[in-house]
Amino acid sequence: MSPIRMRPTPGLASPVSATLRTDAAPFGRAEAGGPEVASFVLDNGLDVVVVPDHRAPVVTHMVWYRNGSADDPLGQSGIAHFLEHLMFKGTETHPVGAFSKAVSSLGGQENAFTSFDYTAYFQRVARENLKTMMSFEADRMTGLILDDAVVAPERDVVLEERRMRVETDPSAQLSEAMAASLFVHHPYGIPIIGWMHEIEELNRSHALDYYRRFYTPENAILVVAGDVTADEVRRLADDTYGVVAPRGARPQRVRPREPEPRAARRLSVADPKVEQPTLQRLYLTPSCMTARDGESHALELLAEVLGGGPTSYLYRSLVLEQGVAVNAGAWYMGSAIDDTRFSVYAVPAEGVSLEALEEALDRALARAPSEALSATAIERAKTRLVAETVYSSDSQSSLARIFGSALAIGESIEEVRRWPSEIEAIQATRLAAVAERYLVPARSVTGYLIKGPASA
Repeated sequence: MSPIRMRPTPGLASPVSATLRTDAAPFGRAEAGGPEVASFVLDNGLDVVVVPDHRAPVVTHMVWYRNGSADDPLGQSGIAHFLEHLMFKGTETHPVGAFSKAVSSLGGQENAFTSFDYTAYFQRVARENLKTMMSFEADRMTGLILDDAVVAPERDVVLEERRMRVETDPSAQLSEAMAASLFVHHPYGIPIIGWMHEIEELNRSHALDYYRRFYTPENAILVVAGDVTADEVRRLADDTYGVVAPRGARPQRVRPREPEPRAARRLSVADPKVEQPTLQRLYLTPSCMTARDGESHALELLAEVLGGGPTSYLYRSLVLEQGVAVNAGAWYMGSAIDDTRFSVYAVPAEGVSLEALEEALDRALARAPSEALSATAIERAKTRLVAETVYSSDSQSSLARIFGSALAIGESIEEVRRWPSEIEAIQATRLAAVAERYLVPARSVTGYLIKGPASA
């Protein structure tokens, strides 16, 4: 996982959220030596994590389900995200909107989001209202009521969301096309929100089947961060979530494996609405869950060295020294269950064609193992990454997201806590090795965003 910076990381937020996380990474890592994290399992299989933070009398309450858009059944793309919307439509106990009204009346905040690998629900309230949040969330884990009167209008909401965020946005269209080209077999190549023609066919039966399969205590992780103790959370969780009947074994997440790529791919999206042409490139790389020992950490640090801001190698080379770009950078989406993406991008300076910019980028990348990986640059990148873990650990809600997102993809609490020291231990030779292994043409998709007549 990468530190908590708003780098691109896939994720779609629910209507209760004010923002959309579009390529989300990414919530970060916990600082070594940070808060003492407790964990336990309820009798019904629900995993519980408690992150004490007694600086203010508030709590962050999150439920993470081990399912995301990559678990959508074939032909039902977008069902995970659609169900996230429908989870606010009420239960036998609480009518439509009652949960959100309760959060608002208590002066709290709420959110929900879907990624490729998980779906999460969030509330932040005063500590004395924690049991209320648990009761509501446990209720909709098992008691969701759906009928066509709520399903059809909400499907229209999602369709409009796609029209606004993708169909009218050339940059989003390029991102979708590049992902579909990078992942020729794996569902990471399918947009989280789904394809328009498949969203149009989603119905009540699809939603309920998906809900019954994945929304179970065995498949969920409860994370509570804030002014609580583990004993308090255990007692409250037993009283609320503990009454939810287990459904048996955790559902299997059966996904195809992406084949080894054999050829470079390229594409372009043209549209008269494009204000700034851009060059983007994706490389297929291992994630934190599929990498060989230490490779994911090396890729994370490599992204920081190559493109982590105005002191990075690509920015200095393309923007400051050659003047062929006005911006350039790189990011790595290491937090994923399956093989993932490493991206580099550049925005051309006035009068510079995308073709000329790509040539300059290729030259810079070819020289990177010998020119970019100085001891000074690597230490500077390590300092930035580790410092960001300190900043993220200072936020209660960030801590909840750090541990929840990691556990939802199969990592452990100890792996989260070890991350800073493992970043610190990476040597330049390891960075050069992963660059030479993975940043190669055969593993790449290159995309141009062009101002011009719309692509057919």
